[in-house]
Amino acid sequence: MNILDAIHDRPLLADGAMGTVIYSRGVDFEQSFDELNLLRPDLILDIHRAYAAAGADILETNTFSATPTHLEKWNAADKAVEINRRGVALARQAAQTAGRRVYVAGSVGPTGARLAPLGSLRPDEARESFRVQISALAEAGADLLVLETFSDLAEIELAIDVARSVCALPIVASMSFNREGLTLTSVTPEGAAQRLAQLDVLAIGANCSTGPRGVHEAISRYQRTLQAANLKTGSPMLSAMPNAGYPENRSERLFYPASADYFANYARRFVEAGARIVGGCCGTTPEHIAGMRRALDDKSWRPATTGRSEAPRYFQGNDRALTPATPALHSNETTLARLLRERAFVITVEMEPPKSTDTGPLEENARLLRDAGATVLDISDIPMARMRMTGLAAALKVQQATGLEAVLHFPVRGRNLLRVQGDLLASHALNVRNLFVTMGDPSSIGDYPQAFDHHDIVPTGLVQLIKKDFNVGRDSAGESIGSACSFVTGVAANLTPSDMDKEAKLLKKKIDCGADFALTQPVFDAKLALRFLEHYETQFGALTLPILVGILPLASARNAIFLKNEVPGMMVPEALIGRMESAGHERDEGARIAAEVLAELRQRVQGVYFIPAFRRYDTIATLIRQAT
Repeated sequence: MNILDAIHDRPLLADGAMGTVIYSRGVDFEQSFDELNLLRPDLILDIHRAYAAAGADILETNTFSATPTHLEKWNAADKAVEINRRGVALARQAAQTAGRRVYVAGSVGPTGARLAPLGSLRPDEARESFRVQISALAEAGADLLVLETFSDLAEIELAIDVARSVCALPIVASMSFNREGLTLTSVTPEGAAQRLAQLDVLAIGANCSTGPRGVHEAISRYQRTLQAANLKTGSPMLSAMPNAGYPENRSERLFYPASADYFANYARRFVEAGARIVGGCCGTTPEHIAGMRRALDDKSWRPATTGRSEAPRYFQGNDRALTPATPALHSNETTLARLLRERAFVITVEMEPPKSTDTGPLEENARLLRDAGATVLDISDIPMARMRMTGLAAALKVQQATGLEAVLHFPVRGRNLLRVQGDLLASHALNVRNLFVTMGDPSSIGDYPQAFDHHDIVPTGLVQLIKKDFNVGRDSAGESIGSACSFVTGVAANLTPSDMDKEAKLLKKKIDCGADFALTQPVFDAKLALRFLEHYETQFGALTLPILVGILPLASARNAIFLKNEVPGMMVPEALIGRMESAGHERDEGARIAAEVLAELRQRVQGVYFIPAFRRYDTIATLIRQAT
C-alpha cells in the first residue's frame, strides 16, 4: 500500500527525536549529527530500528540539517549528497527488517541562515542548497518529504517550490510555534494555514518548540482556518509532532519532562483534532512512540475522524483559492515587510503632522501621494522639535484615509523607558507596525528649548528591545505582554558621510541589532554614495539590509546653501549649488537634480524616501510618477 492510501486508511505514527537519542548515547553537540550517517552508521541504524520496533509507521531520515548551507558549519558541505543518500539507505534498511510496511520520510529542516533581505542568505543560494538535499533524498528512494521546524513562511514556501521542481513526492510542511502561538517571525497558525494550504502539499503541521498542548492548539487553529476557507478541491491533512515539553538543564545535560503516558493521551487528542500523522520531536524517545502506538491501537478507543470518507483529501495542483477567515491580530506580515522580503522597489514620502487637530489637509495630500504611486507613507514625530500632533495619531489617520501603511518615526529623545514601551503597545494596538527608530531632534532647537529631552535608551537599544523582546512577546523586564508583536524596524543611515569608517561601523552595528531597513539622509552626490556602499562592502561584506535612499528636491539655491552650511550631515556639492543659482526655474531644476540622483542610485538601493521641501507634496507626486 502506498503512503497516500495508507494515510487515508488510518492515522500514521511517525518516529520521535533523532538528536535527543544520539545525544543520550554520548555524542556531544560539537559533532555534526547528520554526518554520523557516514561516520557512525551503526548508531543511526540502531536508533531507526528502535523506533520501528516501538511501532512507528514512518521513519524520518537523519538529515534534518543536511543542506550544504547547514553542513558548511561542520566543513562538510561537499558531503551533502552522500549524507542524504546514506540517510535514506539506513532508514530503509531498518524499515525492511520491521516485519511490516514502514515508510521512509526524508527530513528537511531550515538552512540555518536567514533569507535576504532580512538575513545574509540570498534566495538563489537557498534554492540551490535545498535542491541538492531534496534531489538526493528523492533519488535515494524516500517515500515522502517532511519539511519541519520552519519559522519563516518564505523559506518553507521556497523549499516546497524546490521540492516540486525536482520530484513528485508527497510533502508534509510543518511550522514551529512558541508558547504565544507565533513562529520566530511572528506568523500565527491561521496565517500559516492560509498560506500553506495554497501549495501542493500532502499535510501541514506543527512540530518542535512546544510540548503536546501547544502543538494541539496550533493544529486546532489550522483546522478551524481550513474549515472556514472555501477550497476548490480539498484541505491538506494535518500532522502533529511536539517536543516532550520544555527542556531543562540538569548536571550539564538536557532533560525533557513529558512522559510516554502523557504522549499516549495526546496521540488520541491529535487524531481527534484532525491529525493524520502524529509523532514526536525533541526530547521524545522510542518509549514515547511505543506509548503513542498503544494508545492508537487500543480497540476501546474510536477516534471521531477515522475512516476514508471523513479524512481530509489529498490534492495535487494549485487550483484553489482561500477565502480567509477573520484574521488573527498578528497573523500577517506588514505590506512593507512583504515588499522588502520580495525585493520590490519601495516608494515612501515623509509627511509632517499638523499643528492643530485638523488632519484634513494631511489626509488629502496623503491621497495625492497614494494615487501618484507611493507604497507607504512616513509620518514624522515632533520634527525639528516643533510642536505638532503626535506622529502616532497622524499615522493612524493617514492609514484610515488612504489604505496605505504608515511608517511611524519613533524618536527616543524625550521618552523614558516606561513611555517608550507604552507607546510601542499603543502603536501595535492601532496597527501601526512599521517603525523608523531615531534619536530625534533636541528640544534646544525647537519651539520649547527648555523642554526635557533626556532618554533612557538609544536607537540601537530600542531596535534590540523591539526585535528581541516585543516581537517575541515580552517587555524589557522579561514580563509577558500577552502576545508577540510584529514590528518592522527601520534605522537611519548616511550614504555621504564625512567619515566613512565611522558610518560603516555604525550601520553594521544597527544591522547586528536587528534592523529591517534603513532610511538615509538626503543624498545630493550619487557618486559619493556609491563609494560609501563600496566602502561598507569592502569592510563588512555584502550589504543585505534594504536601503531606502533619501531624496530631497531642492527648492532654491538659497535652500541648497542653507542645507550645506547649517544642517549636520548634508553634503551638497558646489556644482549643484551652481546649477541652482543659474537655473531659470529653481524648483524645477531641484526636481531634475533629485530625479538624476535617484536614477544613478536606483540599481543599488531597494527604495526611495522622498523628503518634501516646505511640504511641496505636489513636486513629490510628480517625481513618484516619473520613478514608476
